Amino acid sequence: MHDGSGRIVVQNLSKRFGEVNAVQNLSFTVEPGSVTGFLGPNGAGKTTTLRMLLGLVTPTSGTATINGRPHSQLGNPARVVGSVLENEGFHPGRTARNHLRVYAAAIGVPDRRADEVLGLVGLGSAADRKAGGFSLGMRQRLALATALLGDPQVLVLDEPTNGLDPEGILWLRNFLRSYAREQRRTVLVSSHLLNEVEQLIDQVVIISQGVTRYYGPLEQLRKSQQSRVLVQPADPSALVKALQDNGISGVSPTPDGRVAVAGSSVQQIGDIAAKAGIAVYGMQEEHADLERMFFQLTQGQYAGAPGYPPPGYPPQPQFQGPPPTGFPPQQHYQQGPPSGPQQQQQYWGGPQQ
Repeated sequence: MHDGSGRIVVQNLSKRFGEVNAVQNLSFTVEPGSVTGFLGPNGAGKTTTLRMLLGLVTPTSGTATINGRPHSQLGNPARVVGSVLENEGFHPGRTARNHLRVYAAAIGVPDRRADEVLGLVGLGSAADRKAGGFSLGMRQRLALATALLGDPQVLVLDEPTNGLDPEGILWLRNFLRSYAREQRRTVLVSSHLLNEVEQLIDQVVIISQGVTRYYGPLEQLRKSQQSRVLVQPADPSALVKALQDNGISGVSPTPDGRVAVAGSSVQQIGDIAAKAGIAVYGMQEEHADLERMFFQLTQGQYAGAPGYPPPGYPPQPQFQGPPPTGFPPQQHYQQGPPSGPQQQQQYWGGPQQ
């Protein structure tokens, strides 16, 4: 049934390639008016899922529909859904304008639409340049212009920031937000740039090994993950006992000699340590960001895999042992102003007695 809403519905979707289960019983819905992130490690099944949604791969079982229909049953698909997948091809000898006019004729939109979308993606001044001379970022913009030709209700984008400079990424973020929220369109974005995606999306689907690990509002996922404080005490076991004796249950030692504390504040931990006579050399407050939540949800896929987890994860402590004598002069010091949702707060001080 054609519902005309722009809603994407994936229901019990599975795909096998020989003995490999690329996607297993995947289900989620993408509503109009929001930007949904589709995230997962390499090999998780993201690209296979998008290709099934766009009619490029036949599911083994289950369904993937847009406006209540499979892609193959949409009357004029390009007028309903625009897509940007990796490795988009362009004729190197065609200008950007001619490339778009060829597509415009194929989907039944007027030639003038080519110039409209070139202006929309910031390629108006490059309309008469040949695509073969475009940079990666310019080719990505041209691919987006192609997806927008039919003024579709739905956009499906695979790694859309690939090749864009910081200014281009900011432009794309603002454009997609406006496209989804102000024009009530549906946007599904697959990306590995977690910090960038976090600033764009409202909903998130996280998959690993072809299975859904989380599906729902990003804010709800954040709320489900407690912030924690990493404490560098002189005596970790004594601090663990003191905190537990004071009714704080989310306490655990870490391999590097620190103590991780959930459900408490820096001030409360400091007060308890001081009353117990335990020296504390530093505290680091961590707030749950998308990257940390992503690795927690997908860690099973990394176990035993070469090169995983990625270098630098989890982050190494920024302090080892007591700070230099006399630094800093005050008891608590917050290092630097917050710079975004991933900011970690550092607290230093001489040993608290």
